[in-house]
Amino acid sequence: MKNFQALLASVVLLGASVVSSEEYEKLPLRTHSIYAPYVDQDLQNRWFSFGGDAYVNTNKHIRITQDRQSETGWLWSRLPMSTPNYEIEIEFKISGTGGHLFGDGMAFWLTTTRTEFGPVFGSKDNFEGIGVFIDTYSNTRHSYSFPRIMAMVNDGTKSYDLGNDGAQQEAGACSASLRKVDMRTKIRMTYIRGKRFTVELQYKQWDEWTPCFEIQNITLPSTPYLGISAITGDVHDAHDIISISSNSLTTKLTSTHEDPTTKRKKGLGGSGEGSWTWTLFKLVAFGGICTGGFRAWKVYNARGNKWSNKRF
Repeated sequence: MKNFQALLASVVLLGASVVSSEEYEKLPLRTHSIYAPYVDQDLQNRWFSFGGDAYVNTNKHIRITQDRQSETGWLWSRLPMSTPNYEIEIEFKISGTGGHLFGDGMAFWLTTTRTEFGPVFGSKDNFEGIGVFIDTYSNTRHSYSFPRIMAMVNDGTKSYDLGNDGAQQEAGACSASLRKVDMRTKIRMTYIRGKRFTVELQYKQWDEWTPCFEIQNITLPSTPYLGISAITGDVHDAHDIISISSNSLTTKLTSTHEDPTTKRKKGLGGSGEGSWTWTLFKLVAFGGICTGGFRAWKVYNARGNKWSNKRF
């Protein structure tokens, strides 16, 4: 009995997970996606702009900063997001010649403003929206390791605590060794308005997504711009963007329950009605044959008795 209950619970949980994963369907957002060769014949991109020290290698990547000191670069969408629920998958690479000292890091933004330089990984402070930071250089001691991936949610009134690496401002965070790895590194950010903001990482194996954090009951600005920025100081790294793939998430109509009236119709008409009629006909016919046979036997038996009583 206990084994049956455990099996039943597993089936219920599996069913719940399937429903959750299939709750939304993806529709590509071309306005917030970018791939090689990144630019057109006029060396521009219709949906994104880049600036600062960023430059485009049409065969490989958009390099936000080179592996040099004191560089700042950015890549921003020209249009704001107009969908309430979305998923953004970004392939990036952080590499450099530094063995023990490197930095400073890069940031992914969903904010109300765009293309403004500042001290927060190359972008403005006191932003409105959310920033997801990949911090590769620790400015002070912490109980966790670096690189550190953290999110800061801001209403425009808070200043990022650079000296403490935003430790007291984390809305969600994790540590991951995603610098100078031998495979494609990706970050996937999923936002469901008013419900959750989830960050997952691919850095161990291809198509193996490691959960980083999830922020519950979060509402971001309704029309944020998508941006990426990076900065180097005395320590440095190359920060590259290989591709951005964005999707709008729309609610699926997942109800598969059948209308009870349909079931009744199926039971009373169509092929069901024909099969019941045929069965009834066969029963009546069989009963008639049995009745007729019984009566014939009685008549035959009576006649037999009559002839057997005669004497010659």
